[in-house]
Amino acid sequence: MPPLAHTAAAVRARTTRSAADKYLAFTLAAERFAIPILKIQEIIGLLDITPVPRMPDWLRGVINLRGRVIPVIDLRLKLGLPRGIDGKRSCIVVVQMTATASSATAGQTLILGAVVDLVNEVQNIPATDIEPAPAMGTGIDSACIVGMGKVGGKVVVLLDIEKALSTADLGAAQAASG
Repeated sequence: MPPLAHTAAAVRARTTRSAADKYLAFTLAAERFAIPILKIQEIIGLLDITPVPRMPDWLRGVINLRGRVIPVIDLRLKLGLPRGIDGKRSCIVVVQMTATASSATAGQTLILGAVVDLVNEVQNIPATDIEPAPAMGTGIDSACIVGMGKVGGKVVVLLDIEKALSTADLGAAQAASG
């Protein structure tokens, strides 16, 4: 029988491979987006968000999540979509990110919440169903778009949440959380 460490490593590797094609699909301004499920920590209902003075518009404030203060962003505003009104199905998607090498917190795992209009489902989108993001022109920053997933005849915009937030953005989020 193989040593337990090898068995646990094999299970982790299989889990990672099977999760690699899974994305959490959600809606923002009537458009479908998705983030890799491996970046998601949890999904929670909309809580009272405490505003933090002198922060960018897209940084809604902070919440107390089981004793931990985490920053919450308005993903609509961060992606350049129109400001929305929180609805009954709005929620906060809590994501884990790794700070980039160019930031003061390089290599650290950062946790933040992103307000979305509606969480749809976890979708399996194999690499064969993902196309590169089309060229949008010179005035549009599509660096945070990993690609376009084809699901049931519809297109889902696949986001790289770490690229959606620049190093300066992450610094602002860290400052908000204390």
